[in-house]
Amino acid sequence: MSERLVVIGFGPVASSLVEGLLPAVRSKELELTVLGAEERAAYNRVLLAEVAIGAAEPGHLGMADEPRLRAAGVDLRLGTAATGVDRARRVVHTSGGPVPYDRLVFATGARPVIPSLAGLNFDPHADTELPAGVLALRTLNDALALQAVLRGDGRVLVLGGGILGLEAALAMASAGYRPVLVHHGPAPLGRVVDADGGTLLIRQLEAAGVHVLSGVRATGVQKQDGRFHALATETHGLIHADALLVSTGVRPRTELAEGCGLAVGHGIQVTAQLAADSSGRLFAVGDCAQVAGQRPAGLLAPGWAQAAWLADYLLAHPAPHPAASAPVASALPGPQIQGSGILMLKGQGLELTAAGTVQAGLFEDPAQQVTVYADPAAGRYLKIVARDRVPTGFLALGLPRTGAELALGFERGTPLPVDPSLLLRLDAPFEDAQAPAAGADDQLCRCSGATYGQVARAVDAGCSTVEEVGENCRAGTGCGGCKERIEELLRIPARV
Repeated sequence: MSERLVVIGFGPVASSLVEGLLPAVRSKELELTVLGAEERAAYNRVLLAEVAIGAAEPGHLGMADEPRLRAAGVDLRLGTAATGVDRARRVVHTSGGPVPYDRLVFATGARPVIPSLAGLNFDPHADTELPAGVLALRTLNDALALQAVLRGDGRVLVLGGGILGLEAALAMASAGYRPVLVHHGPAPLGRVVDADGGTLLIRQLEAAGVHVLSGVRATGVQKQDGRFHALATETHGLIHADALLVSTGVRPRTELAEGCGLAVGHGIQVTAQLAADSSGRLFAVGDCAQVAGQRPAGLLAPGWAQAAWLADYLLAHPAPHPAASAPVASALPGPQIQGSGILMLKGQGLELTAAGTVQAGLFEDPAQQVTVYADPAAGRYLKIVARDRVPTGFLALGLPRTGAELALGFERGTPLPVDPSLLLRLDAPFEDAQAPAAGADDQLCRCSGATYGQVARAVDAGCSTVEEVGENCRAGTGCGGCKERIEELLRIPARV
């Protein structure tokens, strides 16, 4: 009898897991049921802002071939929400009836955090019903609603100074709109920028077409005829607009796991091997999973790495016998994840790369080495904090090559040069200043983990477009930040 595996959720990470399990589905070794609350199959949420501004069509965001999965034997139930899990009977209760399982994977992702403002129905454990004109840009429907506002020449407020809010604001500015970024701190990205870096970041956002209002203390939303009309604040009075885009973070969807007695913290608590309990039957991946005590990264790359590892594990290790309790071997190494601590922002002439924290002062701790370079007129700023020459945090603004080199060193724990200022030569405006050539094993795409070598082999195999390379090795299918580098490799004459 084939094993019954149920996956709750059908986002990008679940889609990757399903792809890895297809061989067993086709051979009838696995009965795979996937429960997706949305009516649509998995799609790339990273590109929702591109849909909102009209730069991408909704159909181009798809990450799963629904007909192919169904033809292979996947029981794909879209528009079917899981409502509870009965661990004793091994049944998932859904809006369409009970679904039995032998093993179960939670891939429930995360929901947007809705701030507790007057006029918003805040619920940390459910999808909040938002008033018309208040959006979270988490679903394709959100993107289409924002698109309607923008096409009507509406004014949009973006509430929140995190990476998602900045990316959305920059996308709107790139299309000629004038979004207003509203946040409570002294500068956006307050966790990764220091005071001087924050000042320069605001200047660059303004130059890119994003109006920034800092130090705003929002208290509520005002509606007119049932639709958003203004953001009420203690500090700036009423800020009028046609729509409010809420981008104040995300929260893992853990209520199903918590409801069936699993441990929950900053996500569903799982081991390094992604096991949610000791039975060998319950697992969690992606934005809902707190792996070995680490907060969910909220990025595609770690989720895809987890999905690939778990697919291999599930195929290699059959489900325990119904009467048995077989814990996952603690010695088994879990998925290897790189790049989850790197923050990158690019758009409208703005280039930012950061990791760790750079809040340390120059003379605050003798054990820390702090390096600062600033050229505000040129839009360049670099701060590195290190111990024993190994970076513990850095911020690079307007220095893309230096930032990329630091990101690689941060991931690997590579010591800085004895003279860290040598890194600045990578972005020097001289013809002979060349960045070190990337090796075949160096990572090119942070979302998929694809290397320069994999992309080169895809090109050698006949791929001639970014899309074809993506189909071959997944490079360029996430945030799109590596597409320029892929295009450069496509322009290199074929090797003979």
